[in-house]
Amino acid sequence: MTLPALSHTTDHFPGSAADAAVLVVTTLPESAESLAAYPGLADTLAGIGFTGSAGSFVRVHAPEVTSLPFAVVGAGAKPDAAAVRNATGAALRSLTGFDHVAVALADGLDSFAAAAAEGAVLGGHRFDGYRTEKGKTRAVAVTLHADLSDDDVAHAQAIGDAVALIKDLVNVPAEWQSPAQLAQSAADSVADLEVTVDILDEKALADQGFGGILGVGQGSDRPPRLVRLDYSPADATRHIALVGKGITFDTGGLSLKPAASMVGMKFDMAGAATSLAAIRAIATLGLPVHVTAWLCITDNMPSGRALRPGDVIRILDGTTVEVNNTDAEGRLVLADGLVAASRENPDVIIDVATLTGAIVAALGHRHTGVFGDDDTVAEFLAATDLVDEPAWHMPLPDYMEESLESPIADLQNANMSDRMGGASFAGLFLRRFVGRTSDADDAPRIPWVHLDIAGSGEHAGSAYGFTEKGPTGAMVRSIVAFAAASHTEA
Repeated sequence: MTLPALSHTTDHFPGSAADAAVLVVTTLPESAESLAAYPGLADTLAGIGFTGSAGSFVRVHAPEVTSLPFAVVGAGAKPDAAAVRNATGAALRSLTGFDHVAVALADGLDSFAAAAAEGAVLGGHRFDGYRTEKGKTRAVAVTLHADLSDDDVAHAQAIGDAVALIKDLVNVPAEWQSPAQLAQSAADSVADLEVTVDILDEKALADQGFGGILGVGQGSDRPPRLVRLDYSPADATRHIALVGKGITFDTGGLSLKPAASMVGMKFDMAGAATSLAAIRAIATLGLPVHVTAWLCITDNMPSGRALRPGDVIRILDGTTVEVNNTDAEGRLVLADGLVAASRENPDVIIDVATLTGAIVAALGHRHTGVFGDDDTVAEFLAATDLVDEPAWHMPLPDYMEESLESPIADLQNANMSDRMGGASFAGLFLRRFVGRTSDADDAPRIPWVHLDIAGSGEHAGSAYGFTEKGPTGAMVRSIVAFAAASHTEA
């Protein structure tokens, strides 16, 4: 993992330690007075036509400001925390070849220093991958010249680390990331934290009745795993369960994907990576919230042993499911995870999954689809607003319940006669496995949120803000914000 170490100072910008400098500005020339502390800079920027529009970036020669290599990045006309976070991230992503970068905010942006700190570490991450020749490196150290607390810096570093963990895990080719390897990576990533880890292998899964995970995984030569991670501080005020879909490679099984659709399917374990990264960040920050993460990890491969369309499997709670589409496998492994999580009666369950192409058709590539009971969804959307992650409340229509019915089992995993509303169908399927708050038949279900990150979890277009092409780490910042808010509202 390549992630810059962040520090802060109120010393004169850019100081003597850095070997490059960045200034975040607002739209020019209207805000030229905000550059009064930097002699001649406003005129220099005007001379090259730089306006400071959101995300704009330019290297300039400004000897009156500094003798260091110097760049300016725009936060737009009406900057807010999101604009400053993105601007700082764009600068650290773009300014390559320097080990130590100093960052400052123009007058009027001081209140967004914490967002700038996050942007710096988010934009500074780099996955070098497997190239023989490495490209220009990003900064290994960033000094933010702003009035920040040590807690602000620690929070930004923990968030940057969480997003980087997701990106690093998702980028690993499936040949080097079997279910057993991903389970071990999960254990290794929390080894220095107060997090307990239990890993169930295929025998333990069979003994305990995890029919969804085993059914999906039975076609692969690499057996499945279930990882339970638990962070339980003594002062915890609420228990949050996270359930993550971890398909280490998804061919579609016997319902084989077309060749083009199979490219990138190493990405199908992003939900498990997000759940892992969230619990690690929460434990690193020492939040007084009990968090349990369930990572449901398996391959989905075709073979003589693989599930056939029409086969029936039995989920952990005894529910039988007719598998009409083996490429609708994520909901099967999540069903087991939701049942296991419900048995511990947490205060809220959040599942995260690259679940449906239908959510991409509905919301595009940046918004996450958020499903669940209205009150819990509203609480979660408040967290997404707080950290500026695009998300949208999606419906779970009662009239679609009948489409879950199977002629031979309790449920079917796909309605092959009507593919419309596929993301809502998947959400309704998952809701059946969310437990009740008590043993009474009419007890309400445990508060629950389902996050479909099939669109938002990976970015295929041009880089923007702190986001580059590839895995995005979507929703981990919102989950951490939700957990942080949870203990204050408990």
